[in-house]
Amino acid sequence: MPFPKRKSCFGIMLVVIASAAALACMQAVSSESDAVAEPTAQPSLSVNVTTLEPQTLPTTIAANGDIAAWQEIIIGTEIGGLRLVDVKVDVGDEVTEGQVLAVYNDTTVRAELARSRAAVAEAEATLAEANANAQRARSLKTTGSLSEQQIQQYETAELTARARLGVAQAQNEAQALRLAQTQVVAPDDGLITSRTATVGAVTGAGQELFRLTRHGRLEWRAEVAASDLNKLRPGQTARISLPGGYDLEGRLRTIAPLVDTATRNGLVYVDLPLSDVARAGMFARGEFELGSRQVMTLPRAAVQLRDGFGYVHRVSGEGQITEQKVALGQHTEDRIEIRAGLEPDARVVASGGAFLGNGDQVRVIEGEPVHSPQTNDIDAEEGV
Repeated sequence: MPFPKRKSCFGIMLVVIASAAALACMQAVSSESDAVAEPTAQPSLSVNVTTLEPQTLPTTIAANGDIAAWQEIIIGTEIGGLRLVDVKVDVGDEVTEGQVLAVYNDTTVRAELARSRAAVAEAEATLAEANANAQRARSLKTTGSLSEQQIQQYETAELTARARLGVAQAQNEAQALRLAQTQVVAPDDGLITSRTATVGAVTGAGQELFRLTRHGRLEWRAEVAASDLNKLRPGQTARISLPGGYDLEGRLRTIAPLVDTATRNGLVYVDLPLSDVARAGMFARGEFELGSRQVMTLPRAAVQLRDGFGYVHRVSGEGQITEQKVALGQHTEDRIEIRAGLEPDARVVASGGAFLGNGDQVRVIEGEPVHSPQTNDIDAEEGV
């Protein structure tokens, strides 16, 4: 009976076909799962990139220091015990050499001067009499009418009278000088910066009345590191930044021969031009120009500063971010010098690097200008 055998073989074939179909389905599902398990990384941010650019920067030495008077004159009185009756100047006044600044009561001095003049007149009369007596005595010397002793006495009296006249004249000159000292005058042209003179005060000799900035000149006394002192020369230009945003240009006059043992800094003296913005006592920052040099720079927005170090975010050809540490140099308003740590053709994120980290995937925007460092320089893409 052959029919049962055929039916059995047909059943076996159906089972084999069903098993093969099931295996094929399992393989298809496994392949689809593998494809889903390995998605392709997609960029989530778009950025502008930049590279190192050559730039000529000035070579400078930075310094800090105080502004002070070039020469300050302390004006005091040379006469004591007199009352101050008039003060003719105040703080901020410009004065000229010989100008009267203050006046003392000179009544007693004038009286002393009159007495000294009378003493001079008396000494002159005494000398005239002694001179006449001595002349007569010398004329009678050959006649024997007078002894040698008497003649010598007349000559001695003449010498004594002449000496007393000299003393009287010296005292008269001293009183005349005291009278002149009752007027306090400016020893040079300049600007009054301090006044302690008060009308009615009785002052002693040598007491300070005014302070004068000679010729109104100011200087910047800048502290410079000892290692940089040998780079400076008299006549070099210094640019000084004053409080309030004002700038001045000065000239280095001299370099102090000593270095402070505590700070290891040396003082340099810079002459400042006359201006209405600089004041003695101000603190100022500045820099000395030494020349220029060619350097490689990046925009300031492309460099992130952390813990005193600089970092940039390199962009590979596949758009992957790598954070890299670089050595920084001189800064300008919009550029910063890169001394080491970056190849000349390396592409870095132009701005907004603070929002990126190692391994991030980005899309490079080609042909767009680099903007100032704002948060909207990196745009998030939706639906990726």
